Amino acid sequence: MNNINQQTRRVVTLSPMQRAAPQLDYDINKLRTLIAEYVDIEVKRVTDEAHFNDDLGLDWLDEIELMILIEDHFAGVAISETQIEAVGDLIRQSQNDLNQRTL
Repeated sequence: MNNINQQTRRVVTLSPMQRAAPQLDYDINKLRTLIAEYVDIEVKRVTDEAHFNDDLGLDWLDEIELMILIEDHFAGVAISETQIEAVGDLIRQSQNDLNQRTL
């Protein structure tokens, strides 16, 4: 048996809420809820200071999947390829993107 990097990852299935059509109304609380559901944690742990890797335990592939899920869930949100390390970074970048699209 190979003991190298035997980290177990659970398979994430999308809830009906996550499979729904893109939301036209961007809401930070809905974003936090979506992140919490993806990571399978309580929403109160999804703070602006929470780092995706260190605090939420996501690896780079999990982060990409989460970003795609967010873009699919919220109409008008397109997350750029800038380094987003914390939830607050994601919120600010998403809000800036939406503000520029509505100008």
